[in-house]
Amino acid sequence: MKPLFHRLSLSQQFLMVSFPILLAGTIATGWWVGRQVEDSVVHRIGAVTALYVDSFIAPHVQTIVQTQDLNAQDREMLRSDLAGTPLGKKIVSLKIWRRDGYVLFSTDPAEIGKTFPIDDGLKEAMQGRIFSEISVRSDAERSQHGQPLPRLIETYTPIHADRTGDVIAAAEFYERTDEVDRDAGAAQVRSWLLVAVTMLAMYVLLYLVVHRGSRTIDAQSAELRDKLHQLTMLHAQNLELQERVIRAAERATAFNENFLQRVSADLHDGPVQDLGFALMQIKNLRDAAEAGGGSAFSAPAGARTLQQCASALESAMTELRAVSSDLELPELSALGPAEVAARVVRDFTTKTGIAVALETHTGLLEASFRSKVALYRLLQESLANALRHADGRGCRVVLHDRHGMLAVDISDEGPGFDTAEASAKGRLGLHGMRQRVEVLGGAFDIQSTPGQGTRIRVMLPLQAAMSESA
Repeated sequence: MKPLFHRLSLSQQFLMVSFPILLAGTIATGWWVGRQVEDSVVHRIGAVTALYVDSFIAPHVQTIVQTQDLNAQDREMLRSDLAGTPLGKKIVSLKIWRRDGYVLFSTDPAEIGKTFPIDDGLKEAMQGRIFSEISVRSDAERSQHGQPLPRLIETYTPIHADRTGDVIAAAEFYERTDEVDRDAGAAQVRSWLLVAVTMLAMYVLLYLVVHRGSRTIDAQSAELRDKLHQLTMLHAQNLELQERVIRAAERATAFNENFLQRVSADLHDGPVQDLGFALMQIKNLRDAAEAGGGSAFSAPAGARTLQQCASALESAMTELRAVSSDLELPELSALGPAEVAARVVRDFTTKTGIAVALETHTGLLEASFRSKVALYRLLQESLANALRHADGRGCRVVLHDRHGMLAVDISDEGPGFDTAEASAKGRLGLHGMRQRVEVLGGAFDIQSTPGQGTRIRVMLPLQAAMSESA
């Protein structure tokens, strides 16, 4: 038995397989877009704040160009700019670095005057670029830097000299993420909705395409299975018909041999015997004439001999005409099945004087020449058997048209016989009739019970299953 998945249609399999893939793709795409949106907002806020910071801080840092350090007045001015001003409310902490990593100013006085390694963000600022990112700090880092907030916007911005524009220092400052969370959150929600709607639309459109293809494939598969079943049935029928044709051909060969033997026996036992007797009498007359000088032709014995010869020759001629009459086939091309049956019945009645009841329910049916020949011989042999074995009592012939087949029913009221015994003996007449019908693709059945008559039922195709020239 196939697994459940393989029993589903193609569209249902697509739903099961594609949904987790599209869901994972949606989540990954949404996460990436969200990160990009957040980074963009952070950079924008950091850049804006950096310009704001630079405009306030840069004037108080210009003294390092000559002294390499800030004086007390500069540091005090920086503290006053951060205390109670909008800038101070926005910035959590501020640190100003010299290019060598020396801390010129810090909101944490303990760090002023110390030198630290230059990290990536500070290096970017020293090269004249603004660097901004979300800084996530651990508990230890928050305790170390005195910042209780776990997430801050960390920004490095360069400080330029007023006259030359060279980078003389860098400012490191931190600000709260409230604005980022608000702006980025709204943008992320919009981006997630857009990605989800896009993926859903793609999913639905792909499903419709696959569903349509699946229905087409299912319909074609069902049609192919039906065609295959029909071809299998036809192949089996063809094999059966082929076997029947082969068996019928074998029976036809045996039938022809038996028929020739029967004709040979009839000729040998009938006309040949009469002709031999006549020839012997003529030879006796010749011998008597040669011995008696011709006087034997006037004797009564000679007259009797000639009469015997004439009787023998007449008997031989009669039997030869009978054999020829049975072998001769009348012109059937222009006749229909009903007319062929009427012709056989009329000839039988004329020859024997026995009436045969004929019923035809076939109308103006057309039949092939081979089918009409089979019908003619079938009726001829059946009526001959009825005459031979039943004295022609109650002979009846009925023809019907049944779905393109000719149904023939022949019956008599004779003594009947044992069909199994007759089949075992291989009676030539019954064997020949069956062979004629089956070789054309028809059906032959005989029913007979001793004391209750005989009935032959035949289904004969109107168009012979084999070619006319076969």
